Amino acid sequence: MYDVIILGSGPAGLTAGLYAGRANKKTLILGGDRLGGQMAGIAVLENYPGWAGSGSELAEFMKKQAETFGAEIQFVSAKNIAGDAESGFNVLGSDGNKYIGKSIIIATGASPRKLEIEGARELMGKGVSYCATCDGFFYYDKTVVVMGGGNSALNDALYLADIAKNVKIVYRKGAFTRAEVVLRNRVSERENIECLFNTDLAKIAPKADSQTGELVMTTTDGAEIVADGLFVAIGHEANTDYLTEDVVRDNMGRLAPCNLPTGIFVAGDVHADLKMQIATAVGTGCSAAMDAIAYLNQLQ
Repeated sequence: MYDVIILGSGPAGLTAGLYAGRANKKTLILGGDRLGGQMAGIAVLENYPGWAGSGSELAEFMKKQAETFGAEIQFVSAKNIAGDAESGFNVLGSDGNKYIGKSIIIATGASPRKLEIEGARELMGKGVSYCATCDGFFYYDKTVVVMGGGNSALNDALYLADIAKNVKIVYRKGAFTRAEVVLRNRVSERENIECLFNTDLAKIAPKADSQTGELVMTTTDGAEIVADGLFVAIGHEANTDYLTEDVVRDNMGRLAPCNLPTGIFVAGDVHADLKMQIATAVGTGCSAAMDAIAYLNQLQ
């Protein structure tokens, strides 16, 4: 039996693993299928104090730091949580094994919200992408569209502007009010980025006569945009589908600590009412681990 089972290997989960391991608690991190979570997809990390490399490099550093203090990491996803604080929590992993812990820290993060328009699902991986750093290199010297108006969308557009010939940002509102000023300024300075405000997409389809896989995106007012690829950045939803229906979640699937059973704690982007930043994820990872450590000490 583990003292602490941490679900997720993003900055929140890895920080929690560091603190729990350093407190001499038997710690298991079930890291899913990707070390670092969303952080791993950041090519240049500018706004995490003390770090100037990529997100994936930071994730690897944090992993080694947690392992130094005894945290065990397995790249398995949680499929179900059963049991309680009295009898122990049973986590069913994607590998078919059951992992038993005295406490649980949920740090499974969030995933990009999927675009629900005609053609979007069918063309996922065939011109429609949710990860610019993963798929951007396919579009060297081509034309791409980024859909969204927050920090993620503008960061994606800036990243793609160094690869693609032209980048068009499609945003349903009249200005990038949710994005940081520094990103808005950088976008406005790039000659190969065009912003299409008050524009929303209604459907997407392959261009009939295209020999190169171009897409035709039809807007809600009937206009057409032709491009080689579409990168979607319209928000995130918490990764909490593995939890039972009785667990209270907000409209983004996120969890409030006050609604969780005794012995279960939450950290990172899955935490309700939290700014989705690496720094805040690290902070809640620290806090959740310290709460779990205090809880375990009371059991002794």
